[in-house]
Amino acid sequence: MKNILILAGLALFMVSCGSKKAAPVASANETTKAVALTPELEAGKSLYENNCAKCHKLFEPKKFTKEEWTPILVKMGKKAKLDDTQMASITNYIDSQL
Repeated sequence: MKNILILAGLALFMVSCGSKKAAPVASANETTKAVALTPELEAGKSLYENNCAKCHKLFEPKKFTKEEWTPILVKMGKKAKLDDTQMASITNYIDSQL
């Protein structure tokens, strides 16, 4: 009986450790744009992550369109007291991810 329990446990362990399903592949209609971040875009990403996350959760750039991001960034930039250079950096990062 003890051997059966050990074998059942091993079988369960092996099944649970099996390979995971691969991520779905984008269809022909979906376009994914992977952008390598330049040092300037990395700086914008860092500003976005470090300033915006102080007050609320971060949104993925693709959550909104460029037209939707514009007023959000203007409003939040004022609240966070970011200067024009910082806002341009964050805006360039967000735009590069759309």
